[in-house]
Amino acid sequence: MIEFGRFAAENRKRRGDGKPETFDFLGFTHCCGHTRRGKFKITRITIAKRMRATLHAIKEKFRKLMHAPIHIQGQWLRSVIQGWLNYYAVPGNYEHLARFCDQMKRLWLWTLRRRSHKARNRWPWARIRLHIKRWFPKVQILHPYPEARLRT
Repeated sequence: MIEFGRFAAENRKRRGDGKPETFDFLGFTHCCGHTRRGKFKITRITIAKRMRATLHAIKEKFRKLMHAPIHIQGQWLRSVIQGWLNYYAVPGNYEHLARFCDQMKRLWLWTLRRRSHKARNRWPWARIRLHIKRWFPKVQILHPYPEARLRT
């Protein structure tokens, strides 16, 4: 059993044990946190190991799609990123979502630049930003807070 919940931080601090423990469940690391007003809240962030594994798998897929037309790569990218956002876009996880999308941008640029020896000069960031703007969905929180969801 782990000590987790509203009074876990106070109890552990009183005993001198440090911060409350975290646990991984359903793709999220659950942490004890607090709102700006100081009330208790459960913070859910993407498991770092899961994100690394997903980015590695996407990198392998990029190798197979390296010479596919840009619109094919863009459509595939949009579906992957939108699927990631549909699951992980919970309140409090925005930084991890933005980090995932930044890594996807870098991977795509890396793939495009590896198409040929001339591609390094043909794909500056200014050019790829146009494609990113077209194909990448906007990073935003899609799921409401539990209180708002259960209020209906």
